[in-house]
Amino acid sequence: MSVCIEDNAVVLFQGDSITEACRNRMDASSLGSGYAMIAAGMFSALHPEKNVRFCNRGISGNRLIDLRARWQEDCLDLKPTWLSVLIGVNDTLWRFRGESISADNFESMYREILTTAAETCQARLILCEPFLLSNLVDHDAWREDLEPKIQVVRKLAREFKAIHVPFDDLFAAAMKRRESSFWALDGVHPTGAGHALMARAWLQAVGAI
Repeated sequence: MSVCIEDNAVVLFQGDSITEACRNRMDASSLGSGYAMIAAGMFSALHPEKNVRFCNRGISGNRLIDLRARWQEDCLDLKPTWLSVLIGVNDTLWRFRGESISADNFESMYREILTTAAETCQARLILCEPFLLSNLVDHDAWREDLEPKIQVVRKLAREFKAIHVPFDDLFAAAMKRRESSFWALDGVHPTGAGHALMARAWLQAVGAI
């Protein structure tokens, strides 16, 4: 087993409500109840000899522009050695509220924050795909907007030599085993099973299992 996360690492999970998962924002150590908490707990259980600190700074409703606005306080100031980012589905949601962001602008802004983290903190990057499940209302319209953003994440993962976690592909495969509502009732926010599936994929991607 090859585990790339080193002893004394600081691992930061960043994103929107999927990452936040009801964490207590008043408690800096709170990891919420979703994939970040499950992944951190399993990593520690599997590798108790490693002193790794996990942080969660996901905030519900965040778009990429919101993430950029709080990047100094909620990323750079924490000095992560590993940075895991899952963002994008709210950027698609806001298209239908009259505030769209093109794939090109999404890419440019995403590259900007990743460059800052890599240069300022020398953080290793873990880029997670945003995803949609097929039970979402107006799924096809959402998918049309989100798919180019998924491709941006894949492109940036190659560009930055980041670890890539293919959550969209993960759920597409999972829906062949059980109906989409089993994994995410509303097509966006995972159930307990959905979060557990994500946590396992994340751990596999970093070589922890």
